[in-house]
Amino acid sequence: MTLYHFGNCVALLTPYYFTYKYSGLSEYGAFWKCVQAGGIYIFTQLCKMLVLATFFYSDNPSASSTEFNFFAEIFRCSVDIADLLGFALILSRIPGKGHSKLITAGLGWATAEVILSRGIMLWVGARGTEFSWIYILKCLESNVLLVQHISTATLIWLFTRHDLNKALKPLVSLLLAVTVFKGVWLEGMIHILAIGPWLTVAVKALVAAVIGFWTLHIYSGLAQQIGI
Repeated sequence: MTLYHFGNCVALLTPYYFTYKYSGLSEYGAFWKCVQAGGIYIFTQLCKMLVLATFFYSDNPSASSTEFNFFAEIFRCSVDIADLLGFALILSRIPGKGHSKLITAGLGWATAEVILSRGIMLWVGARGTEFSWIYILKCLESNVLLVQHISTATLIWLFTRHDLNKALKPLVSLLLAVTVFKGVWLEGMIHILAIGPWLTVAVKALVAAVIGFWTLHIYSGLAQQIGI
């Protein structure tokens, strides 16, 4: 039963495989490019951990883990700007153009995050003797993060384009700010409304879908304009 439950959790991660298989990355031999993007993700997270441990350490270790600290979240999310720099580094080092380059960056980043932050939890916890929905929720949330990271990679690419319509620059900047500081406004809203875990994942999926829709709309317009 536990092994079957572990298989269900793994099956929920198949969108990563389908993204690689049917987006054309497999035809371009982009596997090692995704690995390279994952390596940059690891380096970025190590730098963030060092900064957080040095400057934003918690001076109240006895505080409840369920308590939402607004100012602490702002400080923590400000460090997430390093993620944008990491995506910019990936896009500058990965050759190619068009959607394949953006999907490679987002997929490599998201896959590395899943393996490092959820892989051990699934391998140890999902095979345990006691059934828990938390692992299904974590897998669903991982699929939401895949959409989010591909959107973030695309937004970074759009932000660095000199041929992007200047009227769209503020919108791209706003979407990047919304993405970086999502831990403040989205997690704060979820904490205030005190919604359940399933609805929380649904809200995060809705937010990722809205950001992804606007990102795709801007990207498709520019792609049509420059012919990629």
